[in-house]
Amino acid sequence: MSCCFLADTHVLLWALHNDARLEKHHAELVGNTENTIFASFASIWEIAIKVSRGKLSTVSNVPAALEVSGFTLLPIALEHIDVVRGLPDIHRDPFDRMLIAQARMEGFKILTVDPAFRAYDVEVL
Repeated sequence: MSCCFLADTHVLLWALHNDARLEKHHAELVGNTENTIFASFASIWEIAIKVSRGKLSTVSNVPAALEVSGFTLLPIALEHIDVVRGLPDIHRDPFDRMLIAQARMEGFKILTVDPAFRAYDVEVL
């Protein structure tokens, strides 16, 4: 049975780099072509900021790498921003808050190892 998932930024990066930190069940979900795995524009933005500050090195062309890896880009919609506004102030990271809002609104399960996501009304794997 196929499903739609939203990858947290670290899961996205680990998958793109075949990093050993990518948990086996996340790798299996990402590798299953019957699943649709989304990468949020928020994650691409977060990666760009970290690269520009020298805190991260990654593939040179993230959008192209996403396409080759089978990820589907998820734009940020005005409705997603409205959902962020209504989230409880538990998780302080603005990028993660956007991912939570997008997953809630779109009905996606989030692939993450961040325990703070569990405090929200969203399914976390």
